Amino acid sequence: MESLFLTSSGTSSFPLALLLLLLELCGSSASIIYARLRICVAFDSSRLEADPLLVKAARGEPVNRPPAWMMRQAGRYMAIYRKLAEKYPSFRERSETTDLIVQISLQPWEAFRPDGVIIFSDILTPLPAFGVPFDIEEVRGPVIQSPIRSEEDLKKLHPIDLEKLLFVGESLRILRKQVGDQAAVLGFVGAPWTIATYIVEGGTTRTYTTIKSMCHTAPDLLRSLLSHLTKAITEYIVFQVESGAHCIQIFDSWGGQLPPNMWDQWSKPYINEIVRVVKQRCPQTPLVLYINGNGGLLERMRGTGVDVIGLDWTVDMADGRKRLGNDISIQGNVDPAYLFSPLPAITNEIERVVKCAGTKGHILNLGHGVLVGTPEDAVAHFFDVARSFNFDSQVDGHAVGAPNLVA
Repeated sequence: MESLFLTSSGTSSFPLALLLLLLELCGSSASIIYARLRICVAFDSSRLEADPLLVKAARGEPVNRPPAWMMRQAGRYMAIYRKLAEKYPSFRERSETTDLIVQISLQPWEAFRPDGVIIFSDILTPLPAFGVPFDIEEVRGPVIQSPIRSEEDLKKLHPIDLEKLLFVGESLRILRKQVGDQAAVLGFVGAPWTIATYIVEGGTTRTYTTIKSMCHTAPDLLRSLLSHLTKAITEYIVFQVESGAHCIQIFDSWGGQLPPNMWDQWSKPYINEIVRVVKQRCPQTPLVLYINGNGGLLERMRGTGVDVIGLDWTVDMADGRKRLGNDISIQGNVDPAYLFSPLPAITNEIERVVKCAGTKGHILNLGHGVLVGTPEDAVAHFFDVARSFNFDSQVDGHAVGAPNLVA
């Protein structure tokens, strides 16, 4: 019965009313119908929840205001986080311990009530689960002592072992229970190219010379690495969805460091494959793609098949909407530095961005992560302004001047 009425992601593919009708046509008694319904509901009770506002916007469904969240909304700008970090100085401990993950993830939820609660984690978190140990140093940041630069190095990799990531799954389950349908629980991953830059360079870099050189000196090796990462990241996404994530954001943070023709070759095909498989296995889960410095890649990003394109703050929202069209959702893109401005200036910028994005298919966000030192009252104001919008039901949802907004 479950396999007939539930998708592989555990969500219902038939409404309950239709299920009742089919069972009645089969001559089942009322008691049997009730028992079978209980089985289906027990299989995934979360399907009875209403879709959060963010999920609706991601799918391009009508909403009465733009849902809002912020990249890096949990972190060092919050006094409560800094106090916790003093007690637990290791970032990896904070991001790999269930109780701490949940506590930190919920800090902005409890303070500001955003429409998305993103798990406190890191794009490098799954690396040890497929054979790449790493450390995070206070000054240097991520450090990979044994970068992969040869066929022999590649042999160290193995399929992702999700047992080593149970703290992620458990954290998502708790977050889903905590916020219910009041907000979307967001999971995230790094795109293969971006993860590969760390694995090949041995950590953070400003030049990307080693991996860019590998595109020409060892292309087969790089393709093998990217293919392995693609499979691992795909499984990690499905794992997060099955653990409770409503929506997944793919960070190709360093994809913008590639010329567009190189991104077509070394990043896009692997993102395409991730999207293809995830859409098959988790068809109800919206996928967001964000690239830092994506002004030259917007049309290419659209071609990956994701549901939402995240714009950084260097792209004019009106221009981004015009280039992408009205039949795909967009996210962003207030400059994070605006949050250091007087509150009226923040209000004006949010209103401009929302007006340019249109009333359909827009998730309000920053164009990058919250900056360290950002005033918490500015973050609170950002979400207050987002909640103050009221889209006129008569508006057709098109962008650039069409919306009738009240804020």
